[in-house]
Amino acid sequence: MSAVPEKKPIKFSNLLLGASLNLFEVTTLGQPLGLIPWAWIEASTKGAVLLFVASEAEYYARVAGASEFGGGIIGGVTGGVAQAYATMGFCTCMKTVEITQHKMAAAGVKPPSTFATFMDIYRKEGIRGINKGVNAVAIRQMTNWGSRFGLSRLAEQGIRKVTKKEHGEKLNAYEKILASTLGGGLSAWNQPIEVIRVEMQSKKEDPNRPKKMTVGNTFRYIYKTDGMKGLYRGVAPRIGLGVWQTVCMVALGDMAKSYVEKVTGEKVTAKH
Repeated sequence: MSAVPEKKPIKFSNLLLGASLNLFEVTTLGQPLGLIPWAWIEASTKGAVLLFVASEAEYYARVAGASEFGGGIIGGVTGGVAQAYATMGFCTCMKTVEITQHKMAAAGVKPPSTFATFMDIYRKEGIRGINKGVNAVAIRQMTNWGSRFGLSRLAEQGIRKVTKKEHGEKLNAYEKILASTLGGGLSAWNQPIEVIRVEMQSKKEDPNRPKKMTVGNTFRYIYKTDGMKGLYRGVAPRIGLGVWQTVCMVALGDMAKSYVEKVTGEKVTAKH
């Protein structure tokens, strides 16, 4: 069994780095314009939550005997689930409300304000209504982080074989970006989970929609209405987003770490 790692302290610089990288990704290509401020609120909070929870989960997984690779996946999966339940349910709901409003306006219908919609949902359904679809968000984040980590590592192994770097030599920046691009793009296999989440949080009126939507009955509704094509709608931009997110973390991670260390005077221990 490999040696148990030293417990990494949770530093302000770790949380700041996670929040900053997520904010940059969202402000550039991560979200369509018009979903600010919800995208900013979500990005800054989910980045900090992920780094805190993932590092703790990875440490305890290693103490329990997991390998470095296994501990990393457990950390990523646990961090992804924590992101969903701590911050993303509310924010993704509000972003979906904004998208629905844009569609109503385009159809010539005057939509209510975001705050009025929020209060209407809260009056009718309480906190559960605001967090509708959070289970689908949790499944998405869990599979996102698990598959991105695993597929990027798999791509890295392939690149090492092609470039004859099979004995632990460092990959250059381009090779790292290529591995992350492949991992990020291929992780879009779980697009049906995202489609289910959007449908659960959508405010559209349809008599055929289940009244109380769960992950299971929403899946059946989409499949019955649009078939397999419906479950994979929007997969092309999702692949682009997955690629951009991973490239942000790999290509800009080192520069961001150096900058945060200068600003805070602390050595950054976060891993991306």
